[in-house]
Order: sequence, then C-alpha cells, then structure tokens
Amino acid sequence: MKIRTARSEDLDAIKALLVENGLPASDVTADLLHDFAVAEGAHGAVVGSVGLERFGAEALLRSLAVAKPERSAGLGSKLLAHAEHMALTSGLSELWLLTTTAADFFRRAGYSAVDRPSAPAELQATTQFAELCPSTAACMRKRFKTDSA
Repeated sequence: MKIRTARSEDLDAIKALLVENGLPASDVTADLLHDFAVAEGAHGAVVGSVGLERFGAEALLRSLAVAKPERSAGLGSKLLAHAEHMALTSGLSELWLLTTTAADFFRRAGYSAVDRPSAPAELQATTQFAELCPSTAACMRKRFKTDSA
C-alpha cells in the first residue's frame, strides 16, 4: 500500500470513495486536493483518502475514508498518521474534525471531544460545519505541541 499526495486526476476516485463511505463529497474540489493524500492499492486504484483544509495555524481534518475491501487492516490509522505528519511539518497547531461514526477511532488517536461552538469561526464557516455535517456530529480536536509552546 502506497500513500502519496493526491493529484487532480484522483478527484473522481476520491469523491466515489467518500460517497461509498457516506461522507460529504460535494465540496471536495481540485483546488482542495493540494492538501489531500491517497492510498493506492496493488493495481494503482485509490483505496483510501484523507485531507486537510487549512485556516492559519489550524486545519479541518476531512475525508478520511477507506474502501470497504481494505478495511480492518490499519489503513485508516496510516492515513491519519500521514495527515498528522503533514500538519506537524507545515506548522499547524491544531486539527479539528466532525464525525458521525468514528468518534471512538479518533479518541484512541488522541482527539478530544469539544463543543462545536468552540471551533474557530473560520472553521465554523466551512461548508462542512455550516451545511454538510449534521449538528449531531461529534466535534473533535487534537492539539500539537510546538517548539514555542
């Protein structure tokens, strides 16, 4: 399994993967893909995705999805670790997310449940927060230690 930076030609495969997993796909555009990564299966097909939507020192972690045949093999954790590494190496201090089904997965990875209104205003204004994810979705955050902290 190879994890690599997403390319514009991956857009349709990423959107199909998100739909397969019941995740929002309508706001995923080619412009957003510069902070996305995909996992390629043995024959080069996209079998996993994860992305960051940046807002200053914070980002919305989004579109973490794994194709059904590839589940339960640790690929979701590898994609999450890849996204966190991207966040850390680019100087982000916090990752935020919304989830309706994977709160336990993210809690085990060090994310804490927080009140949705505590998210930065820029994140609350995203399509994910404002329109696509239901108000019942768990809002979670992970803070990274920085050298200056």
